Amino acid sequence: MRKWNSREERRSRRRQGAHRNDWYRDNRQRIKEYGRNAQDLSSCSSMKLPGFYFDVEKNRYFRLLPGHNNCNPLTKEQLQEKEREKHRARLLSEDDQPFKKAPRVGLNTALLLQKRRVGLLPSNSYCRLVHEVKASGMMRQRLEVKSTENHSPNQDNFRVIVGDSASERVFTVNDVSHGGCKYGIMNFKGCSRGSLAVEMCDNLYFTNRKVNSICWASVNHPDSHVLLCLVGMADTPGCVSLLPASLFSNSNPEQPGMLCSFKISAAWSCAWCLNPQADKSFSTGLSRRIIVQDAEARRTQTYSVTSDVLAQQFAVRAPVLFNGCRSGEMFSIDLRVRGRRGGGWKSSRFHQESAITSVRLLQDENYLLAADMLGQIKLWDVRATKPVREYKGHHNEHAYLPIHVNEAEGLLLAVGQDCYTRLWSLQDGQLLRTIPSPHPAAKDLIPSVVFSSQLGGRRGLPGLLMAVKHDLYYFSYNTDPQDTTTRQPAR
Repeated sequence: MRKWNSREERRSRRRQGAHRNDWYRDNRQRIKEYGRNAQDLSSCSSMKLPGFYFDVEKNRYFRLLPGHNNCNPLTKEQLQEKEREKHRARLLSEDDQPFKKAPRVGLNTALLLQKRRVGLLPSNSYCRLVHEVKASGMMRQRLEVKSTENHSPNQDNFRVIVGDSASERVFTVNDVSHGGCKYGIMNFKGCSRGSLAVEMCDNLYFTNRKVNSICWASVNHPDSHVLLCLVGMADTPGCVSLLPASLFSNSNPEQPGMLCSFKISAAWSCAWCLNPQADKSFSTGLSRRIIVQDAEARRTQTYSVTSDVLAQQFAVRAPVLFNGCRSGEMFSIDLRVRGRRGGGWKSSRFHQESAITSVRLLQDENYLLAADMLGQIKLWDVRATKPVREYKGHHNEHAYLPIHVNEAEGLLLAVGQDCYTRLWSLQDGQLLRTIPSPHPAAKDLIPSVVFSSQLGGRRGLPGLLMAVKHDLYYFSYNTDPQDTTTRQPAR
């Protein structure tokens, strides 16, 4: 009886082995067929084998080797990074082509001009659509950033760049090799001749603290100062610094009279108020607190909240402050309402699913744009407290990333954590263009951008400035000098 069982077991094992061999033989042929037609790993997703990955170029499977001391470990993260870099290189090559895909089917400047002449297209729609076509065809060129002191190219990595309200100057924060950050202001030259040149005005202002938030401030005149939130380190507390922009100018030898620094706990965000009823006031968003201060009289109002305030912006028509929190809550504060306890001073409360990283009011201040750490960008109706439009494609998981709005051209821009810069139509939310970073993607190399139809002032040039690593790139409209239609704002 015991021998019979062992004989039956051997027969059963032979049958199982034969079935296995047949399965491998059949699937080997299928794998080869899939491998010949596959363009990337997603093409072979139906043939994934646990513990293996398919190499399209070599047309074979390789074993994944997780968590050991092999001299050449192969992990999913490395494979994904390799695929992302190949995708970026391919998009970068396509982006260098002089002719790019139109953002909308059949849309080009000649067709738009023809429709306008026959009266089928209103003037405001024509300007907006022309800007879409121009922005989708922007060409990249590298700019050499020279210092006013030694006229040598910039060698320090850009951390962030922020343009003033007229796009005449760009404030920069650069990492320095010995640690910490330095500040500077970029001025534009040669705009009237149809070319763009950048000159950096440095100053001996360094900090060993991280800059969390930056905005331009109008103390003496429009954009006269720069407001910065600095994170505290060790025994050094955090602070909010108000630096005069004239510090970064060689033409003004006199030192300005107003240089303020307000000691404060870790601040996540800041905003400057332009409404006359709260003139020379600014706000800072902290952990579970909001502080509104008068830069001259030093009066302070404090509001207690239940989360970290990561994003802020003041309205212009009324002294109302909009806030976005780590909890996903957004609300406004009317500075004219005083004395209410608890959360009674909150108004226009609404939520998104993740931490809010940026809020931007439109010119019609009944509408607010908000971005969060799930990569969602939504346009909210403040009165109805509900979203009316969503802009899809943005990528964010945990980074503190801003969004940029240019209403004159009807465009919305955002740089994702994947280091791609995306442009949407502000009116209907269509993704118009995705711009790859000129450098390989990395957590500390996310590009910082400034977009304007008048870079350099009233007679400036339209386009996009992108700062990544220690390089500065200009994406130009390539506008015909005789064609001035793209410089007319769409109303």
